[in-house]
Amino acid sequence: MYKPIVAVVGRPNVGKSTLFNKIVGKRISITEDTPGVTRDRIYSEGNWLGRDFILIDTGGLDIKSEDTFMVNIKNQADLAMDTADYILFVVDGKEGLTSLDREIASYLRKTNKEILLVINKFDAKVARENIYEFYELGFEKTFPISSEQGIGIGDLLDEVIKDIPYDEEEEDEESIRVSFIGKPNAGKSSLINYILGEKRVIVTDIPGTTRDSVDSYMTYQDTNYVFVDTAGLRKKKKINEKVERYSVVRTLSAIDRSKICVLIIDATQGVTEQDSKIAGYAHDNHKGLIIAVNKWDLINKDNKTTSQFQQEVRRVLPFLNYAPIVFISAKTGQRVEKLLQMIHLVNNNYNMRIQTGVLNDILNQAVLMNQPPSDKGRRGKLFYGSQVSVRPPRFALFVNDKDLFHFSYVRYLENQIREAFSFDGVPIILDLRNREKMYG
Repeated sequence: MYKPIVAVVGRPNVGKSTLFNKIVGKRISITEDTPGVTRDRIYSEGNWLGRDFILIDTGGLDIKSEDTFMVNIKNQADLAMDTADYILFVVDGKEGLTSLDREIASYLRKTNKEILLVINKFDAKVARENIYEFYELGFEKTFPISSEQGIGIGDLLDEVIKDIPYDEEEEDEESIRVSFIGKPNAGKSSLINYILGEKRVIVTDIPGTTRDSVDSYMTYQDTNYVFVDTAGLRKKKKINEKVERYSVVRTLSAIDRSKICVLIIDATQGVTEQDSKIAGYAHDNHKGLIIAVNKWDLINKDNKTTSQFQQEVRRVLPFLNYAPIVFISAKTGQRVEKLLQMIHLVNNNYNMRIQTGVLNDILNQAVLMNQPPSDKGRRGKLFYGSQVSVRPPRFALFVNDKDLFHFSYVRYLENQIREAFSFDGVPIILDLRNREKMYG
């Protein structure tokens, strides 16, 4: 599901980072009384009432300053605001309205984005006296808050999430979104261009050419797909250009909106740390996954090369044991058709629903072959299971005491379900529930 992007903006020392930390629930941004401490955008996921969003903290703005350091901060903030769905314009209620606040307000209006005016430090009496000054800025939606005390933040977040569907099952898209992910220069753009048969995405030998997510549409086997070419993730120490830093947020947002992700691995370099990180994000968000090893035409091969490479992929990415691996060449088209067939299969698996009776036959057989574990004379009992949702497939298993079920036994049950049905490329979720909690 798409997660809106929310940028926190304002002049130095108004409490932006404190607000950021309060919303995401952990101390990520550095908070000090020195203006300009947050020198770069810092982003994290937030959640409010079951709805997710991406929050970006930015450095303190001084619109007219020509100081190199401040110009860089402004460039960073510009990039954050460019893609944000909402801008939280934070001001200091204790200090009152300043000329710099007015300059920033005028600057923000030009973005044509939805701006929420956030009057911070409202726990102070003087802030409550100053509140009327800020109405002259002309922003319709105003939220008095205290970042430190948490006052008013709930009302602010209610506004941020108001347009996000609560239940992902309600989201019905005509086209299946497939994100091609991986590090720079792995061949994502070349692969999409080969599939589409036209040069729709810029392709060069320079890593990082794709600065943003690019959507391309096609129909395959009577199914409409949106193929999303994402910016590659590289090591942080190699991220120098400001626009590249922001592309990370765009890539994560593209994954959030997708149903399936194709991890492109450069065969000449093997699995890298960046591959693991971006694949981990897709896995943690329960996306369908396929591993495509690109540039296979450049590898000197014998009869063991493929199996050895597969073993290495499984060793480095053990959490993707359900993801099929296909060896391709975006340059020659080798096995690209097989990749398309795999995408189609994974999409079908992602939407698969198992009848309750059939599911319980599988679970009962699994229990007969391998009894649930016991602890201090108490043995776990699995009463029955039911599939509660798809995209991804999620199963509720009702037991006598879920604390008796070690994760290894839950994994065993998952494997039994996978053996009975084709869930290639799809994470399946098993939720253990104590039977007495079914009622009331």
